[in-house]
Amino acid sequence: MLPAVMAAPSSLLTVLLCFAQICWCYNQKINYREKEKQVLDQILGPTSYDARIRPSGVNGTDGPAIVRVNLFVRSIATISDIKMEYSVQLTFREQWLDERLKFDDFKGKIKYLTLTEANRVWMPDLFFSNEKEGHFHNIIMPNVYIRIFPYGSVLYSIRISLTLSCPMNLKLYPLDSQICSLRMASYGWTTDDLVFLWKEGDPVQVVKNLHLPRFTLEKFLTDYCNSKTNTGEYSCLKVDLLFKREFSYYLIQIYIPCCMLVIVSWVSFWLDQSAVPARVSLGVTTLLTMATQTSGINASLPPVSYTKAIDVWTGVCLTFVFGALLEFALV
Repeated sequence: MLPAVMAAPSSLLTVLLCFAQICWCYNQKINYREKEKQVLDQILGPTSYDARIRPSGVNGTDGPAIVRVNLFVRSIATISDIKMEYSVQLTFREQWLDERLKFDDFKGKIKYLTLTEANRVWMPDLFFSNEKEGHFHNIIMPNVYIRIFPYGSVLYSIRISLTLSCPMNLKLYPLDSQICSLRMASYGWTTDDLVFLWKEGDPVQVVKNLHLPRFTLEKFLTDYCNSKTNTGEYSCLKVDLLFKREFSYYLIQIYIPCCMLVIVSWVSFWLDQSAVPARVSLGVTTLLTMATQTSGINASLPPVSYTKAIDVWTGVCLTFVFGALLEFALV
């Protein structure tokens, strides 16, 4: 009888200890940052992932990897008529599916994993075909990240500044509009292995209140520009930026001063015929000023083989000024 009585409190104590341990385990918080480290070590381990091998195609097939691209234009610094180039700062994003990077999200607790080292995963070999200069931004930290989502999607985002060539047709200068392109293409992977596509729904975004000194961004258009070479066909994307030149600057700096010079040269018609020094000095001064104005205009433009609209204007003004001086000599 005595052993049975002593066994009852012992069993009750055991039950209470087990219940307390269960409650402690339940209330203990899971460190999901530690889980992220474990997941990264698991999916990016040297035995489970090779960054040199491209992802498979759609639905795990052997088709080309699909990379969707979108841009956010942060600023356009300069548009140079002389060098025929423009500078732009943008956030460039690529997104693709790599099924080798799938992981358990712990019932939605881990939305995505973030990396800052692009060499840890496979990266598309995209380059800007009309680039002259470019650089990354590293202040305070490198402006780049890679997000890996539970279903294997990879998002790559980076902030870059580029100087791009922009061939211009200046026949209507300064009443012209120019189309400057931004071209992106694969350098080594052909369309059998890699295809670039624009992201569906607003693939190019422009910062609000974009300010340009002498131009207005009218619109932009996205298109494809696949190229064929001796080594195969390569996927290519392009966005065309349509810039319209602001006329008010040239009205104040060129057209109004030229008109005033022509009018001043005509003042000699109202001077007395015997006032030879005054008429000669006025005619020569306006002629030299007009020639200097023409030289200054041409100095801000590249030498081209065709006649520009501004050349016609300055030529007519120069003819009027020279005609006023010639009238004094002949009449």
